[in-house]
This record gives sequence, C-alpha cells and structure tokens, in this order.
Amino acid sequence: MTAFDTPRFAVPDQTLVPVDAYPGAMYEIPPSRMFLIKHSLKKYRDKMGPGATIFDASQGDGGASLPGVPADLLDRAHEMVRAHGTGYDFPYGCNEFRASVIEQYWQLDPALGWGPANVIATVGGRDALEKAYTAMIALGTGRIGDAVIVSRVPWISYNWGPYAVGANVLLAPGDEAFAWRYTEDGIAESVAFCKRNGGRQIAGIVITSPDNPTGHTLSLERQIALGHAALEQGIPFVLYDWIYHYITEGEPASANALLGAFSPDERERIIILDGLTKSLGASNVRGGHLLASKQVIDFISGRASHGVIPSFHAQAVAMAAYERGFREAAAPIIEPTNASRKLVRQFLTDCGYRFIMGDGGYYAFVNVGDRMDAAGMDDSFALGEYLAAEHGVAVVPGAAFSAEGNRWIRFSYALPPDVTQGALRRFHAGLSALKQA
Repeated sequence: MTAFDTPRFAVPDQTLVPVDAYPGAMYEIPPSRMFLIKHSLKKYRDKMGPGATIFDASQGDGGASLPGVPADLLDRAHEMVRAHGTGYDFPYGCNEFRASVIEQYWQLDPALGWGPANVIATVGGRDALEKAYTAMIALGTGRIGDAVIVSRVPWISYNWGPYAVGANVLLAPGDEAFAWRYTEDGIAESVAFCKRNGGRQIAGIVITSPDNPTGHTLSLERQIALGHAALEQGIPFVLYDWIYHYITEGEPASANALLGAFSPDERERIIILDGLTKSLGASNVRGGHLLASKQVIDFISGRASHGVIPSFHAQAVAMAAYERGFREAAAPIIEPTNASRKLVRQFLTDCGYRFIMGDGGYYAFVNVGDRMDAAGMDDSFALGEYLAAEHGVAVVPGAAFSAEGNRWIRFSYALPPDVTQGALRRFHAGLSALKQA
C-alpha cells in the first residue's frame, strides 16, 4: 500500500491500461442517417399539401408501421412490474426472465448443458451487440485492433459498433450475384488478410439471418456450416444475430438444433442474440438477450454491474409474450409482413427488377443502378432523396451500408399489405419516370 498522501491507481500496475493514442486517431463515427431519411418526405408534403399520401418503406420498426406490442400484453407486463417493484435487479436481468427465456421461449434441451445461467438480458439489440463485441475482444484475442468479420454489405451499425469498442471491422469477400453471402473460402481469406495486415487476428464473426439490409436468408444447416468453418480457422467467437428470425413464412430458428450441432467445447464459443425489437414491434421497449457460455455471460454481467443494467419492464414484456406463446403474441407483426412479402416478390418480379429477398425478415434489396445512370446520379442517396421529395416514398439507399451496396436500395415491407402495395406503385412510378427521362 502507498502512503495515504500519495496517489495510487485502483488496479495493480501490471494490469494498468497501456498508454495508446489510438482513440484520438480513430475515424470519426458518423451518426446513422437512418433516422433522418423519412424527413425527406416533408418536402413532398410541402409541395403536394399536408394531406398528400406518403409511404415510408424505410421502416425497420414494426412498432411504428404495424400495430406493435398488443395492448393486453403491455397490461400483463405492467401487472408484473407492479408486483415486482422498482428496485435494482441483477446486472444480468432477473432470474424469472432467465428461466422464461430457456424454458418458454427457446425450450432448450437440458441435455445441452445450458440453462438460465447462460442468459443475460440487454437493453435491446445494439446493447447486446456492443456487450458481445467487448466479450469477443477480451475473451477472444485479448487485444484491441484485431477484427470482427461482417458481410460485404452489412447493417449500418455493424460497421461502427465493433470499431467503437476497439475492434476493426472487416468486410468479408462476397459476390453480388449471391447476395454477398459468406463462403468458407471467404472466411479463410479474411483470416489470411488480417495476418498480412499487421499480424491482426479475428476476434469474432457475425452471422445474421434473415439479413439486414439484403433480406436474404440462410438455412440453419448453412449457418452451422459457416460457424464450423469460422471455428476451424481459429476464430474465437461466432455470433448469430437472429433478431428477425421469427418473422418468417416457415419455422423460426432453433437454438436446440444450432447448439446441438457443436461439441460442448465448441458451444462455449457460440453466442446467440435475439429480442423483441423486430418480431414483436417493440423497438422502444428495448428488450433483448444473449444466449452464451457461462464465461461470456459472467464477463458481460460483471461489466454491466458498473454500466448499463437492463430494465425489468422490458423483461416483463418479453415474459408476457413468452407466457402467451411467442408466435401468437407476435402475430400482429408476422402475419401482415408475410403477406406483404408475397406482394413485394410478385411485384418486383413482374416489373423486371433485379432484387434479393429470402423467406423471412422484412427487407427487399433492389438494384436501381440503371435508373441512377439514366438520371446521372453517382450514389443512391441522391436517388433516395428524389423518391422521397418528388414521389412521396421513402427507402434506404444502399450506399448507407457500404460502397458495394451503392447501386441498390432497401425497401421495407414491415407494412400492412395495402400500404405495401401503394408504396410499391409509387416506388415504381418514380423509377419509371427516371428511366424515361
């Protein structure tokens, strides 16, 4: 111990954070433009009048464009909150939530060896991701400056979440003709690429299906094969982001099937993310969870005790939905979205568009390169502004995701079918006007 009048560090000298100037030299993380896109619709209404019909096909929020969480589920959640009280819960959430996730939601097979202690509640998907990235870095390579692999055209926040906590983001090789999907060769080349660039390692890989922004889906067998390929390349962690998986024409993903496809040792390196944001239309409830090894859960929980602790309200909404049966609880989002998906697929096919869609989620990725060329537009942001301001339909420019997505747009069909139909017609009319010009 040092003398009382001498400063001392809170941790032993050998565990001090080394001095490194990297935070001051980082690329400035831009704010997401996703929240600003719909503002362009105001220009259309300013021109056409306050009563003009507009269509927001940029939505990633079923709670705004569809009914969202049913009122009686919220009432049930509020009953739980009143009974539970408003004191602190544990950094991992509450024990009732953990048990509900395992027993009612995933119905996890006890033979897998995972239970409530393998669950941590999070404040939505972004919080879950940031906590998972931190665990990948600390428990994986143990170094800042290593990489997290994401797809070639990733969700915007995949670009910046890992980077903000000290990991570089590596866009995996991918062929546009196959929706930029991961391949085993691409994963191997990513590992080799990092080694060639400063001896960097890979801390983790993110596999998401249904995908945002492209809308493509991967079979569970294919996701498992990619996970095995990553682990065989020495990648410490594979994160499966399944936030959209319940919004599907088929069956939702099975944690039992996924975890059962890996050995107990390999299972320790698997992380599953899920939550209420998309499938229940509960964006503003901010409810999510991670399913992971006890080492990962304990690591995240320890840090959460000094940082962000999940609210009981979000866990109560989840438990109310799990109690009812999640498919039934999420029907106000799943059913109109599935109906809209069929409309979108048929419309884009009939009109001759090149597009990417799967059988789940609620996005279509549409190639608009020829329309951009006809209008002399260099990027899809200009096209997005044109469609919103001149034709009253908002979409998300592909350039928001990566350079490879520039000649594409993301069309969201998280809408009632009649609204989806109107948005498609307005979208096509706007693009047809460009082509004729």
